[in-house]
Amino acid sequence: MMDWDIRPASVTDVEAVAELRALVLRDDLERLGRYDEQRVRQRLRDGFDPTHTWVIEVGGAFAGCVALRQAEDAHWLEHFYLAPHLQGRGIGAGVLSGLLERCDHNGTLVRLNVLQGSPARRLYERHGFTRETEDPVDVFMVRKPARGPAGDRSRRAHAATG
Repeated sequence: MMDWDIRPASVTDVEAVAELRALVLRDDLERLGRYDEQRVRQRLRDGFDPTHTWVIEVGGAFAGCVALRQAEDAHWLEHFYLAPHLQGRGIGAGVLSGLLERCDHNGTLVRLNVLQGSPARRLYERHGFTRETEDPVDVFMVRKPARGPAGDRSRRAHAATG
């Protein structure tokens, strides 16, 4: 696994995140017939809130982002993007494990949606997310807080990498 850091996002990160979103989602959105070069960026800009967003850095450089937004019945994992050349190196799994550990500690349900056919779904399933509902574009997934030995292992793993 590569070394990475995570820091709170700021309003100045919005354009880097919008560009990364357009890059990361392009293949899936094109496959679904939903790619629009301007809309993919504008939707991010319209919904970007740095108060619950973190920037992932590798070697001090922008590498990705993730948001965890509190809602009434759960936290929503959103805007989880990692530069394509860094995918598959354990960074996404490490970031996700750390966020989920916080939710487990608080007993919080986590929800997300992933595009139909996206390879990211496998990452989420490996971390305990299951399909709740779906439509022709999105799969809505949920993860109950880990309890007992599995939750304890997750905390130990995060503390060791932390």
